[in-house]
Amino acid sequence: MSEDWKKDRFGAIERNENPMVLTRMKSGYAVIGDTQFLPGYCVLLAYPKVNSLEDLSLEAKTDFLRDMSLLGEAVQSVCNPRRMNYSIYGNSDEFLHAHVFPRYDWEPEERKPYPVWKYPREMWVMPAVQYCDEKHLSLRQQITEKLTALIAKDYNFD
Repeated sequence: MSEDWKKDRFGAIERNENPMVLTRMKSGYAVIGDTQFLPGYCVLLAYPKVNSLEDLSLEAKTDFLRDMSLLGEAVQSVCNPRRMNYSIYGNSDEFLHAHVFPRYDWEPEERKPYPVWKYPREMWVMPAVQYCDEKHLSLRQQITEKLTALIAKDYNFD
C-alpha cells in the first residue's frame, strides 16, 4: 500500500483513505499510532482541524477531552498496561491532537519514570515496530471494538 496518505492525514480521512482510522468520535478521529513499540499507542485527531485546545468552545473542549479519555480506556481495557499516559503538544504538528500511550511493566527500568519522548529516535522509526496489519490488526480490531462499545455507552452519537 502506498503511504501517500501520510502527506495529508486529514485529507485522507475525508477521502476515506487513511488506513489508521479506528473510528469517528464526537470531537474527531481515533487512529492507531504509526509506531507500536508500546502496543496500543493511539492518537485522537481533532476534527474539524483546529490549531489548539484553546481554539475550541467549552463544549468542544469537553468533547475532545472526554474522547481522549474514552480512547485511553479502550486501550487500557485491551492492552492492560500498568498505566496510561496522555499528552497534547502541537509543537511538531501544528493541529490539535492527543497522544494516548500505554506504559508497561516490561519497559526498561530506566525508561519507566520518563515520558515516551525520551525513548531513542530509533524506537520511533524501526521497521520492526511500525504498524502493519500482519502484526497489529488483531490489536487494532480489539481497540476499535472496545472503543465503539464505550462510545455507545457514553454518548448518543449520530
